[in-house]
Amino acid sequence: MRNKWNRRTIVLAAAALIMTAGAASGRAMAYFTTYVTAEGGKELQLGFTATEPEEKIVNGAKEITIKNTGENDCYVRVKVFAGSKYTLTLGESDSRWKAGADGYYYWTEILPAGESGITGILKINIGCEDAEADSFNVIVVQECTPVPYDEEGGQLSWDKVDWSREANVVKTGEGNP
Repeated sequence: MRNKWNRRTIVLAAAALIMTAGAASGRAMAYFTTYVTAEGGKELQLGFTATEPEEKIVNGAKEITIKNTGENDCYVRVKVFAGSKYTLTLGESDSRWKAGADGYYYWTEILPAGESGITGILKINIGCEDAEADSFNVIVVQECTPVPYDEEGGQLSWDKVDWSREANVVKTGEGNP
């Protein structure tokens, strides 16, 4: 039986095979150059939110403002305490302060970081049963939390904030993980 494969047929078959492999290799190379891995590291600084209250006594009322001195925008809330002989009531305050059912007063807008990050005045009137009291102690507790986001990346409003969250700070170094 005579060999049907002559030199010309073998060359054409090899050329067709090379052209087919060459056409497919472009997609394969695109795949391998798109999906790569990398090694190394970069320190990431997220920063913390920090706020400072400012309190003044004006005409028997405590006027409170909160300034955002941190690196992130935040929400703030304030709670005011005094002894049992004092009566604390909300005075004529900035309308963006809202009383919560939990005894806190909430600033309803995002408090931006930096120089412009200061709330309007929260005015707490201080009444006293003892007419002869010449001094009193009213304690102001303020808290802040970074602005939280939902699953789609939208900012949550002040009334949707989870105030039970805590910041976990882990210090690394000698003797620590």
